[in-house]
Amino acid sequence: MSGDLLREPDEVLLGFTTALRAAGVAVTHDRSAAFLEACAHVGLVDASAVRTAGRSTLCGGPDDLHRFDQVFEAYFDHRAGLPRPRPATPGAPTLTALPETDADGAGESDDDLDPVRARASETEVLRHRDVATLSAGEKQRLAAQLARLRFRPPRRRTARHDRWHRGEVDARATVRASLRRLGEPAPIAYRRRGTRPRRVVLLVDVSGSMSGYADALLRVAHRLTHVAGARVETFTVGTRLTHLTRALSVRDPERALVAAGETVPDWSGGTRLGESLQVFLDRWGRRGLARGAVVVVLSDGWERGDPTLLAEQVQRLRRIAHRVVWVNPHRGKAGYEPVQGGVVAVLPHVDDFLAGHSLATYSELCEVLSRA
Repeated sequence: MSGDLLREPDEVLLGFTTALRAAGVAVTHDRSAAFLEACAHVGLVDASAVRTAGRSTLCGGPDDLHRFDQVFEAYFDHRAGLPRPRPATPGAPTLTALPETDADGAGESDDDLDPVRARASETEVLRHRDVATLSAGEKQRLAAQLARLRFRPPRRRTARHDRWHRGEVDARATVRASLRRLGEPAPIAYRRRGTRPRRVVLLVDVSGSMSGYADALLRVAHRLTHVAGARVETFTVGTRLTHLTRALSVRDPERALVAAGETVPDWSGGTRLGESLQVFLDRWGRRGLARGAVVVVLSDGWERGDPTLLAEQVQRLRRIAHRVVWVNPHRGKAGYEPVQGGVVAVLPHVDDFLAGHSLATYSELCEVLSRA
């Protein structure tokens, strides 16, 4: 038996994606993850099924198919066939063959036999699942989805103008162009107000009541940080306020979360939202971090302190921020009523009150921020 068959199947398959990338096919990390997941569905017994899974997930266009076939034949022929499936481990997809149907063709439905359709169905179901109820394997797939979360940073208008093909007539530029032509008529120049990215500030509750959602919320913060760059600032609130932007600036999400865990001293502690917001406004609000920004508070609103203080601080925040968004993981659940003292206190002073318990709600949050 060749040495490659003794290696982990995922390691061999990832080695194939590396070889394919070296051959000129644009294989991204997301495509590699999709390839591994597709192989987990179709199994490694049938080489044609693995080839189909690879062509469906790793190729971006017709030009990639010929290169894929060449690399596939050379890579797996050199290794005496596909790697053998390893024993199942908890929380990880198992690389085994699909169940066989009986002689009459009964058994699995068409959806079960189509790995692409089955994967799309699982992804759609996962989008609406409560993050706190996911298994370890489902959380891994959720993390991959959060790493691809679409976000268009909000923008604000500036006092300066930019050239444009329509809009307001730029009289000065038009006259200058005419003078360069010695007084002859020149094409009319137009301008519009310039724009620049608007800052987004995230305040993530990491208290004990939010422990089931803290990991996903920090992954959302990590994604927004690397899409919008320096225009996103992240803090955690609990019994104290912690500035987390530097820890989340690490590009790899897993290392970023480890750095965040080493930075935040009050994981799964109590909740003093009013005091934390007061510290944020006293220290950072005066420095202009929240002024004109979109401030997002991600919390369930369970306040140990005085709800009156929390209401005062949110009202104070509303006066300097462009928009205040409150994200509550329980907002989208059946039968939810905003009866918590903290939520009741802040509702009159927030612009948007959103759910935050699933991938679909995080996508909605990104849309709300983009429209700000």
